[in-house]
Amino acid sequence: MTIRYGMVGGGPGAFIGQVHRMAAALDGGYQLIAGAFSSDPAKSKETARDLGLDPSRAYDSYEEMAESEYALPEGDRIELVSIVTPNHLHHDVASTFLRKGVHVICDKPLTNSVEDAEDLCDLADRYSCLFAVTHSYTGYPIVKEARERVRAGELGEIRKVVVEYNQGWLSTPLETEGHKQAEWRTDPDRAGVSSALGDIGSHAHNLVRYVTGLEVQRLFADLGTVVDGRKLEDDATVLLELEGGIRGMLSVSQISTGERNNLRLRIYGSSRGLDWSQEEPNRLRLMESDGSERIIYRAAGAASERAQAHTRLPGGHPEGLIEAFANIYRNVASSVSSDGMPRTFADDFPTVQDGAHGVYFIHKALESSRLGAWVDASYKPPGG
Repeated sequence: MTIRYGMVGGGPGAFIGQVHRMAAALDGGYQLIAGAFSSDPAKSKETARDLGLDPSRAYDSYEEMAESEYALPEGDRIELVSIVTPNHLHHDVASTFLRKGVHVICDKPLTNSVEDAEDLCDLADRYSCLFAVTHSYTGYPIVKEARERVRAGELGEIRKVVVEYNQGWLSTPLETEGHKQAEWRTDPDRAGVSSALGDIGSHAHNLVRYVTGLEVQRLFADLGTVVDGRKLEDDATVLLELEGGIRGMLSVSQISTGERNNLRLRIYGSSRGLDWSQEEPNRLRLMESDGSERIIYRAAGAASERAQAHTRLPGGHPEGLIEAFANIYRNVASSVSSDGMPRTFADDFPTVQDGAHGVYFIHKALESSRLGAWVDASYKPPGG
């Protein structure tokens, strides 16, 4: 069964919209049939034309798209919407489509406020809609392998968790030079209350939760703005206290000159340690207490059933971000499909509740940095 979907955002000059479209297309489980790709109607129609869509399904606004699609026969209208707009629109777009019974895949962070995030949790439940958030790094097979090994107790008692996400692309004030992605990500009106934490810190936080199954109980944050004139933070360090008093540290930066997309997770247990880097996503490093190490590769025979279920190519053929994104889309499609043939691990995707956890984390980190103190960060979103 092919899922009919529409997209909001992802027009000319956008980056993440094309990533979503490639991911949705990879396994043949989706057909893009409608879109409101830009707030500029002409640009929306231009994108629809470039994508080969029926011109009548290129809408001037997401509101028009929701109403017009809902008016179509059930077998013709979209079943799911992919939201790839700047952050400030996520809530309004998602809530509009949820009220029409449309499933949602939304980019992160979920919303700009905790209240809006919780509202989306409630709406998804009320209208019985699936809602996925594209914390894409959880889609990597080797991240799933790490999850299985940690949760099986192979590291022993978890003692410390360190996650870092360092980029250097905002080490200069690109937002003043007409750079579209930098402009909105550093603009409080569109990005919300946070830049670095919202853009990449939410990924790092989600990765810790996904692999370890542990929630943050308390945190102490130091957020800073390094580039002169920038209105939001571009560098942050957060000390974490996870469940059971486990120590943790989350560090994110967009001004680390020379860094590209350096997301790294390390977990230290009483028996061994684990190390994964997004720039080498097909390998997992297991460290023994005597200093020796073992490398687990994607598609290796030692890999878990969960990891192998999310692998497409034989070992030695690298898989990357598009495939990780596609694993989220594929699992959502399997969950939406009514063909009576659910796929193994079809429920393995970040949910609206996971998105709400991320929004809450961002706001608690901002509170801690403002107070210069540890704050309680325990949280349970609606439906979670």
